[in-house]
Amino acid sequence: MSHISGISRSQLLLLPEAVDDYVGPENPVRFIEAFVDGLDIADFGFQRAQPKSTGRPGYDPKDLLKLYIYGYLNRVRSSRRLEVETHRNIEVIWLMRQLKPDFKTIADFRRVNCNAFRKVFRQFVVLCRDLDLYGRELLAVDGTRIKAVNNKNRNFTQRSLAKLIGQSDERLARYLKELDQTDCADSATTGGTKLGDLRGKIDAIKGKRDRLLGHLQTLEQSGDTQISLTDPDSRAMARMTKVGVGYNIQIAVDTKHKLIAEQQVHNRALDYGFLAETTAAAMENLDVEEIKVVADKGYFQIEDITECDAQGIEAYVPKPLRGSAVAAGLISREEFTYNPDKDVYVCPEGKELKLRRRSLVRTNVKLDYCDVKACAGCPMLSKCTKGTYRTVTRYEGDAVLEQMAKRLRENPEILTERRNTVEHPFGTIKQSMNQGAFLMRRLENVRGEFSLTALAYNIRRALNLVGVKGLIAATG
Repeated sequence: MSHISGISRSQLLLLPEAVDDYVGPENPVRFIEAFVDGLDIADFGFQRAQPKSTGRPGYDPKDLLKLYIYGYLNRVRSSRRLEVETHRNIEVIWLMRQLKPDFKTIADFRRVNCNAFRKVFRQFVVLCRDLDLYGRELLAVDGTRIKAVNNKNRNFTQRSLAKLIGQSDERLARYLKELDQTDCADSATTGGTKLGDLRGKIDAIKGKRDRLLGHLQTLEQSGDTQISLTDPDSRAMARMTKVGVGYNIQIAVDTKHKLIAEQQVHNRALDYGFLAETTAAAMENLDVEEIKVVADKGYFQIEDITECDAQGIEAYVPKPLRGSAVAAGLISREEFTYNPDKDVYVCPEGKELKLRRRSLVRTNVKLDYCDVKACAGCPMLSKCTKGTYRTVTRYEGDAVLEQMAKRLRENPEILTERRNTVEHPFGTIKQSMNQGAFLMRRLENVRGEFSLTALAYNIRRALNLVGVKGLIAATG
């Protein structure tokens, strides 16, 4: 029995006469066409949305937007690769109506319209909201770090610059000493080659040292804590993230179908302070006045949670065990019970610690509770503090934190729901969509790039939930 054989390449074939015959009714490119054609791109801020009456005609921004949405849906983000797709991919040929822009035109479109992509993302959120794909009851907020176009060796802090300058000084002193010894030796024995090599090394170290001093001066004048040479807006991330230099991505995911309701990009490594901002923007996209939000302990900040409470956001954030007492292995603050009627803290031994000091920290009023006499004869003193008495600190906004802690005790499974919800988009974006690093530089450009990524993720989820025909009907 023989194998299955193909058709001879020289044989004449009767192929379909129209490109449209190659694209089925359930092909996602048909939705991309309908969605983009329904957008008012001039209102979104796309450049050259209206052609000029004079000059050379350019490409319609809608066609280039379609190309990018298709590319991000299919793991093709490079402008050069997108140019190749316009020549060989039948779906792209159908979508672009056989237009073949060069890679420079494609890249420039993404660069100059980075702010408009965010509005396109929000428009698709509205479309999914109208299809009731968002539960609009509970959001899960989390952050991840994505690598920037900046090697960690081209990112400096004042501390690292001072260390590198010191190392350069040591090497320079060593080579100068070696140069003096070589000059004193007999030239017939040593020859001129070694002298030339040493002088070349000394000049190279001096040049590197001058550049480092210039970076240090620039850093001191700007007041920043870091300086990045390739992408000036990128910053060094926390070491546990395995991303040397990059950006902090914040998303709010609706728990109903794991659709992204809001996405933001920042160049601050930690998640503190982003909970209220991200959730409030998601509420605006979802058109709700109240909502629940759950996040991990990295978002635990009293000012941020208080802001959530003021904006109608019911937050669920576990409190991390941190502080000097925990670090020293002593009794934690959580083992002290606050009595609001007496305004005292009750220690594990039943002693009452009264309010002694009041001070202002940032925008909060700090309250210190202690009782020197009660601690003096306490048998647990050595396990409670290394001093002569224990002080428990409270802030005026702690009532909001205590209410949140009570909600978490009554609904502990919400933390599992957070993990099952928000980890799905990040896993899909980094693995399935191959978004392990950004292609563009500068914060605004990166924000536009991730808007396309989040838009492609939502489109893929919506296609699985509703189908191509359902989404096309919704755009009409």
